[in-house]
Amino acid sequence: MIELYDLKIDIDVNESQIKNIVAKKLKISEIAINKMVLLKKAVDARKKDNIFYNMSIGVETKSEDAIIKNLKNEKIRKYIEPQELTISKIKNKPSDAPVVCGTGPAGLFCAYILARAGLNPVVIERGDDADTRKKEIEKFFKTGSLNVKTNVQFGEGGAGTFSDGKLNSNIHDYRCREVLKTFFDCGAPEEILYISKPHLGTDNLINIVKNLRNKIINLGGKVCFNTTLTDIIYKDNKLQAITVEKDGAVFNIKTNQLIIATGHSARDVFEMLKKHNVKMEKKPFSIGVRIEHKQEDINKSQYGKFYNKLGAADYKLAVHLPTNRSVYTFCMCPGGQVVAAASEQGYLVVNGMSLFMRDKENANSALLVNVEPTDFPEDNILAGIDFQQKYEKMAFILGGSNYKAPAQLVGDFLKDTPSTKQGKITPSYPIGVKWTEIKKCLPDFVTASLKQALPLFDNKIKGFANKDAVLTGVETRSSSPVRVLRDENFESSIKGVYPCGEGAGYAGGIMSAAVDGIKVAMAIIEKTKNDA
Repeated sequence: MIELYDLKIDIDVNESQIKNIVAKKLKISEIAINKMVLLKKAVDARKKDNIFYNMSIGVETKSEDAIIKNLKNEKIRKYIEPQELTISKIKNKPSDAPVVCGTGPAGLFCAYILARAGLNPVVIERGDDADTRKKEIEKFFKTGSLNVKTNVQFGEGGAGTFSDGKLNSNIHDYRCREVLKTFFDCGAPEEILYISKPHLGTDNLINIVKNLRNKIINLGGKVCFNTTLTDIIYKDNKLQAITVEKDGAVFNIKTNQLIIATGHSARDVFEMLKKHNVKMEKKPFSIGVRIEHKQEDINKSQYGKFYNKLGAADYKLAVHLPTNRSVYTFCMCPGGQVVAAASEQGYLVVNGMSLFMRDKENANSALLVNVEPTDFPEDNILAGIDFQQKYEKMAFILGGSNYKAPAQLVGDFLKDTPSTKQGKITPSYPIGVKWTEIKKCLPDFVTASLKQALPLFDNKIKGFANKDAVLTGVETRSSSPVRVLRDENFESSIKGVYPCGEGAGYAGGIMSAAVDGIKVAMAIIEKTKNDA
């Protein structure tokens, strides 16, 4: 197959016209094209008066080598198939199955790869299945009644299921293709295989994670919901079993391989690992708020006169301040909503979510400031969690101690004036907001940094510091404040315990977490083969 790359295509061109453009580029007739595959599609909006699609297109036709040779001046090359993940079946599998704790992207992909190798993993998840989880979250959004085991953080699919479902990543790893193909096989739209910034949306993710679970089960795995890891049992520094709790009953599962893919909110797991002196270290994380604008205003700023032709626009902003603090946007949710993401009674956390169509009125994004371990200098290795909880508790109280979120207008925030009512932008946080001063649930350095950054961001996106934009707090869980150390074989200081994914400190988003799950699974497969 030939690949035509870096094609600049007008945004109004339809599929049949693209075929004509490709044929002319290759100097062949349209009927000579046996097959045409869209390999990449991105919006180039660097010049607001000249926005276009940048595409790569694969073409199957006769005499491909001759065409490449004759068209030396065109951006054309032989298409090279991406590297595939090779998984060999284990012939003599051990009697005790590996246990995967957590069903976020790291846990699900780790279990899926282990199942493909014939290792029959047991997957445990403290929360409910996706359908039940959706109902529990909707109940929380309507009533403020929190289920501490099943919520936006916990349950099938992990925290990413109730987000925008972004699949773009800064990592460049061939296993990313495996993740995308698996999502597509599980019901994701085909476009995730070629668009530059793919996303799934919560509505798609709920079904996708169920289909991935069924793949694991059909391959011989077992998935147990409402099952919480409470302890590990080991001898001579080697894992022998784990202790779990389900429906009030406590029992052991014999295993010598435990993959801990519990996410950044399973604080009890970190406490359990600390009790057993598992080696961990503090790591940087971030804290801040969600900022909301009218999506149409973001579209106009990003796409100019083309704003009504390209769907919901996104953005990504960052600035490094003279104070050595960084302020940046994270997990931007076009056409989405701010969600109640608490997982503990008496603590308030916000996050963002979008459906696949991204067609709601508001855009929202985390607006975060970096937090360094020197900001929580206590000897406690879990001091970062204490730091998070301090401000989550403050936000809960400031919002009225009923899971309403504290909120403030950007104009009032910049003038140090409490907000008393909304402006032109209606907050989307589902339980409701309490107008107040958001600085009362933020560290002073975060408040100061946000005040410096907002005008700078307004220079990049017109209207970003709109006086009616809404700040809702507090967002503390963009990443884990602790890293569980592991060696070159992906094992912790207790052999057989494998820290994995975002919560363990080795990923930052759905794609990188899923890839880390694959890496850990492949390490276990290789070790199993060598030990046989």
